[in-house]
Amino acid sequence: MPRYFITLAYRGAPYHGWQIQPGVITVQEALEKAFSTIMRLPVAVTGAGRTDTGVNARRMIAHVDLPEAPASTRNLVRALNSILGPDIAIYSIDEVKPEAHARFDATSRTYHYYAADVKTPFLYPLSWKAPAGLDYKAMNEAASLLLDTEDFTSFAKLHSDARTNICRVTRAEWVELPGGEGHVFIITADRFLRNMVRAVVGTLVDVGRHKITVEQFRDIIDRRDRCAAGTSMPPQALYLWDVTYPEDINPREL
Repeated sequence: MPRYFITLAYRGAPYHGWQIQPGVITVQEALEKAFSTIMRLPVAVTGAGRTDTGVNARRMIAHVDLPEAPASTRNLVRALNSILGPDIAIYSIDEVKPEAHARFDATSRTYHYYAADVKTPFLYPLSWKAPAGLDYKAMNEAASLLLDTEDFTSFAKLHSDARTNICRVTRAEWVELPGGEGHVFIITADRFLRNMVRAVVGTLVDVGRHKITVEQFRDIIDRRDRCAAGTSMPPQALYLWDVTYPEDINPREL
């Protein structure tokens, strides 16, 4: 069967994460139901990763094997969008080589976490209202330590099914938004653990509030103990921002 990469986005609030779970609605389930309705056969959808309940995706990549090649992928996109509702948008469906895998072939993922520094009706409710006086300079000093970190056990969800807590982070920094309304934390890695980004941000916020020092942040990393790190941040401000692949697998850019 021909394989296709799907480029899509979604708002996480209405869904209990990406992965199918019994008794709740998820993004993966909504997609599979939509494809199966149109193709009139069961269709499985595999994503580049698993976002948690309430987490958004600006650019998720998934793959699907269709029983036959559609006459027009553009028309298929329109048909899917017409039944998926307002919180999921499919941007493109492109045929790839049969062995291409949305999850295992991904070389990096990037997440954004948005903090609003002023009260604004436009960033809310898809951001976190930051308290006044956060020390973003100290937060960036602490974030730079993540680039030399391999074991992220201190920021991993307890009792998860991850085989390893080793990740390689290549970017981790707070950037001021245009207009001075807030900041965004940008983090890129080859892989992420469940709840990792929200735990990292929560611990960085403790640095910004001067509840812990940069050296204490380093100690938290070295302790490899989730109980030592900060509180997990609210999910609505977190976005899976991008997923990258090797040159021979080239999902359409947004």
